[in-house]
Amino acid sequence: MPTPTERVRAAYRRIAEADRPEVWITLRPEEEVVAEAGALEERLAAAAGTPEAERIALAGTLVAVKDNIDVAGLPTTAAHPGFARTPDVSATAVERLVEAGALVLGKTNMDQFATGLVGTRSPYGAVRNALDPARISGGSSSGSAVAVALGIVDVALGTDTAGSGRVPAALHGIVGLKPTLGLVPNTGVVPAARPYDTVTVFAPDLATGQRALAVVTGPDPRDPASRGWPADVRLAPRDPIRIAVPTVEGLAPLSEAERETFQRAVDRFTEAGAEVERVDIAPLLEAARLLYDGAIVAERHAAVGEFLEAHRGDGRSDPTVAGIILAAADLPASRLAADQHRLAGYRATARALLSGFDGLLVPTTVGHPTLDEVAADPVGTNSRLGTYTNFVNLLDLAAVAVPAGTADGHPFGVTVVTDAFDDQVALDLAGLLVGAEPGPALPANGLELAVFGAHLRGQPLNHQLTDLGARFVEATTTSADHRMVALRTTPPKPGLLRVDGGGSALRCEVWEVSPAGLGAFLAALPAPMTLGAVTLADGRTVVGFGCEPAAVPGAEDITHHGGWLAYLESLG
Repeated sequence: MPTPTERVRAAYRRIAEADRPEVWITLRPEEEVVAEAGALEERLAAAAGTPEAERIALAGTLVAVKDNIDVAGLPTTAAHPGFARTPDVSATAVERLVEAGALVLGKTNMDQFATGLVGTRSPYGAVRNALDPARISGGSSSGSAVAVALGIVDVALGTDTAGSGRVPAALHGIVGLKPTLGLVPNTGVVPAARPYDTVTVFAPDLATGQRALAVVTGPDPRDPASRGWPADVRLAPRDPIRIAVPTVEGLAPLSEAERETFQRAVDRFTEAGAEVERVDIAPLLEAARLLYDGAIVAERHAAVGEFLEAHRGDGRSDPTVAGIILAAADLPASRLAADQHRLAGYRATARALLSGFDGLLVPTTVGHPTLDEVAADPVGTNSRLGTYTNFVNLLDLAAVAVPAGTADGHPFGVTVVTDAFDDQVALDLAGLLVGAEPGPALPANGLELAVFGAHLRGQPLNHQLTDLGARFVEATTTSADHRMVALRTTPPKPGLLRVDGGGSALRCEVWEVSPAGLGAFLAALPAPMTLGAVTLADGRTVVGFGCEPAAVPGAEDITHHGGWLAYLESLG
């Protein structure tokens, strides 16, 4: 396996080979990053065999950072030279990546002030698509997506207000993870529309992206809008999975080839046993128009309008960006309040639409314009690209964008949209589309629960786990310190007992459940069932179903069957 130093050297060779200078606004000197890689190798050697090794989860991971996110010692320009400042402290997301062993190569180009989905609105040059240089890269996180698509970095940070962490992913056949608002702190991030901004992750595959996302999530007291995971967070989809997809009318903006490719993604869910239902997404698309056509655009003026006013005519402000932001200067506060009220109504509509579904599958974007097409119609083209992305942050939803094949000769992507905090559900559903094995749960605050009877997969009460969003971990056995009886209940249940001798290893399943979910189980537990400590074959102790000792006399001892299912089979 290459060392961090070897990986850095290879990345800089790839930068030279790719010859895409417009990807970077600031690229760090190679020897500077090599020195950091050497220090990381020393840190790894010292940490071997200690708990510190687990904290270096991203050791040697190469990272690019969008240039509206602070990296200590590097200028933050937001793609405007006059805005440049050099921070002493990195953004929280960057700090967390570096602490976990990641190595930052530099700051990437972007649509100025993160206003655009095209990747061409920058005085540092239009960022060309990694696969077809005549076409756009997508924005505003253009350089970050291209750095991943060209194989230069493992992970890149972007930001997303209207779709900037998803559209560029779709146009390059890579993964874009847009978390629930506030899960990744915006400390050290130049705002675009503050209430709807989030840091995002680009990666070549879901597993790589999820490892990085797990590191950067978590509250930060310096960001008043940052949020922690709720106690009842869902850790997995239901069984069977239920997916909402747009009606035929909702897919009207797509070309025929794009609709066919989208349908193939829908078919993958159906083939996997999911229940698919068509829903009317017109209210979501209506909400999306508030981002630019309504008074919500005033948030962009609040972020950088004063700066742009002071730099009119300096030749460095992108005219399309300046036009959008400065036009919001005279919007009355009453109109903004009215649109915020409308948005609250759309959020309620979205919750109702998604209720009972694990997620909504939509195309990520529409078409793949050329650079010339964007130059001829910068606003109209941009608007089409955001058809299926603009509503997501406005409605406080999570999203995972993944490749879905090609259409009309270019990459085509789909996005799994879920309710806020159902980020792991979105990751699992996206993994089903691309054939990725589920990874560890995000967040890692689930509690392990051992089940032995009717809650096992395929048994009548398993839905009580999946309805709570519990996540299957493994099928295993207990240590040899337990016995099992068939309780005289209706319906019959197994009763597990810890014993000092004469026990046996018993088959069970381990599930991860949220803290509130485990509390719900405890509150509803019927006598004589209990929850207590269960020791597994590998020596770890988890919470598991047991029974009150008073229920044991007269119950049949079924320990010799090795588990509840074998006992049921013995009954014929």
